[in-house]
Amino acid sequence: MAGHSKWANIKHRKSRQDEARGKIFTKIAREIMVAARQGGEDPDHNIRLRLALQKARAANMPNDNINRAIARGTGGNEGVDLEEIVYEGYGPGGVAMLLEILTDNRNRTAGEIRHIFSRHGGNMGESGCVNWMFQRKGLVLVESSGKNDEEDTVMLAALEAGAEDVRQVEQGWEILTPPEHLESVRQQLADAGIEASLAEVTMVPDNLTEGPQQVLALMEALEDHDDVQNVYTNWDMPSQ
Repeated sequence: MAGHSKWANIKHRKSRQDEARGKIFTKIAREIMVAARQGGEDPDHNIRLRLALQKARAANMPNDNINRAIARGTGGNEGVDLEEIVYEGYGPGGVAMLLEILTDNRNRTAGEIRHIFSRHGGNMGESGCVNWMFQRKGLVLVESSGKNDEEDTVMLAALEAGAEDVRQVEQGWEILTPPEHLESVRQQLADAGIEASLAEVTMVPDNLTEGPQQVLALMEALEDHDDVQNVYTNWDMPSQ
């Protein structure tokens, strides 16, 4: 399951944010545009937009950038031609890779992603080849500290809000929810004085698998591509 691998992935992601902040803002802006276009500009009635805005604030994205992205999404101009695609493939050692893409040119993006896979010892697969290994879930991570260490408080708040599973891991707590209950679980934890380190809708692997360190280079190359919004894998990423 997600376990320490998700924590390791978050630590790695944060260490790279300052190096590529402009690119991160661009990807989040795209997500905000698509979310606003599909569900409107009111985050109270558009959970996808609400989650995208949370991601933007966690990355310290300026409010002007956020407002422009919402305006572009609802104004019917920029962002209209962005197409959502899922690509699947295998990394070194047969590690499963699942990519969420936003692109205005499917053919160009497919060729570039295929080249990245090939250059880093992996290969792009057919639709459905690894998707079955993952489930879409809401994931809340609570880092161990102070009140967050109170097992009964964390479990009760999460389960009462609709969480499916609460498990203690080395770094704290991992809480899985149906995607539609993610925000209510996060809010109920906050009301109980428990701050989440992460709350997002993600693809959670059913099982983790070991793989060579070269998987990391492939992940980074895919994440650096402008059209790749998210990279999911069942690689048991080691703590760094």
